[in-house]
Amino acid sequence: MNQLDFKGRTAIVTGGMQGIGAAIVKRLQDSGAKVAIWDLDGSPKVDVSDPSSVDSALRKTLAELGKIDVLVNNAGVAGKNVPTVDYPIEEWERVLRVNLTSQFLTCRAVAPHMVKAKYGRIVNIASVAGKEGNPNAVAYSASKAGVISLTKSLGKELAQAGVLVNCVTPAAAKTAIFDQMTEQHINYMLAKIPMGRFVEVGEIAALVCWLASADCTFSTGGVFDISGGRATY
Repeated sequence: MNQLDFKGRTAIVTGGMQGIGAAIVKRLQDSGAKVAIWDLDGSPKVDVSDPSSVDSALRKTLAELGKIDVLVNNAGVAGKNVPTVDYPIEEWERVLRVNLTSQFLTCRAVAPHMVKAKYGRIVNIASVAGKEGNPNAVAYSASKAGVISLTKSLGKELAQAGVLVNCVTPAAAKTAIFDQMTEQHINYMLAKIPMGRFVEVGEIAALVCWLASADCTFSTGGVFDISGGRATY
């Protein structure tokens, strides 16, 4: 592993108990960062789609870590794989709340502390589906497109505040989120990747951690591809 210098740095990673989030947490910790995990399976439990839970977690994290240098918004769900015309409204609302509203809530809560400190790195996990739109995954695709636009908006707002905001757009990784997808949808995603394989969680973590580091100085509002050649822009 290439070492980045996170000594003395603090971070929040949402959805950090498994999969991509856990890989990001490990890489940050191995590079010297102190990391708070905000997760439904964490201790204490944090529901990043609920404003009061976010506010409570923020108070606890600030009390324990003293500051927040890095926020990685990773928590998310896949949602159902059904045609748009059959997509349940309540499922649409759930996926948008977990995947997009949660990132709005955490950015809204954490960014002012970074601005005050004149330093911060926010990295949002989007998806190549947010660029291209996957069939039979309308809520997931739309939510990730929203994450891209949220990133661009906030990045512009904070461009002169010392706080950089970027997102990554991975192809699919073999994590527990696959349990929420049909075999047909998984095969569709694999067939779209020119490299012929799914991305490894450690590969995503490496890109995220660079964007979260002090080495990243002139990228903000950016969308960083990690899709094995799938993305066309």
